[in-house]
Amino acid sequence: MKAVLQRVKQARVVVAGETVGEIRKGILVFLAVEKNDGEAQAEALSRKIQQFRLFPSPEGGRMDLATSEVNGEFLVVSQFTLAANCDNGNRPSFDNAAPPAEAEQLYNFFVACLQKGPCRVATGRFRAMMDVELINDGPVTFILQGKGSF
Repeated sequence: MKAVLQRVKQARVVVAGETVGEIRKGILVFLAVEKNDGEAQAEALSRKIQQFRLFPSPEGGRMDLATSEVNGEFLVVSQFTLAANCDNGNRPSFDNAAPPAEAEQLYNFFVACLQKGPCRVATGRFRAMMDVELINDGPVTFILQGKGSF
């Protein structure tokens, strides 16, 4: 499972001209589900993201505050291209990506885990062609990946 976290001032997802998910201050999470990922990884990643300190303290400088401590929100967007292997040739291989039905189930489970926390959670639309609009805050971007407990 891989996630790209971007701290944003606002973000939204548009599908066929309709806004399907939108947040103000918070974290935009691009999520890829890979083969052999399971609920344990999704739950651990959700916990990590909820506790991850990406926001500066009022004194400035260090990133000391989690999203909940700044009344932030999450926008979760499925992005299977993060599972690509680009090591060989000039065309990415998506062999590492979980099959769509399995990926959608784990994506939804991940979102449900995130929704158990104190922050509002919005989503994109799984397997849809999405326009993602965002205003980066910083920019601040982190990549979380792994098969373990994060």
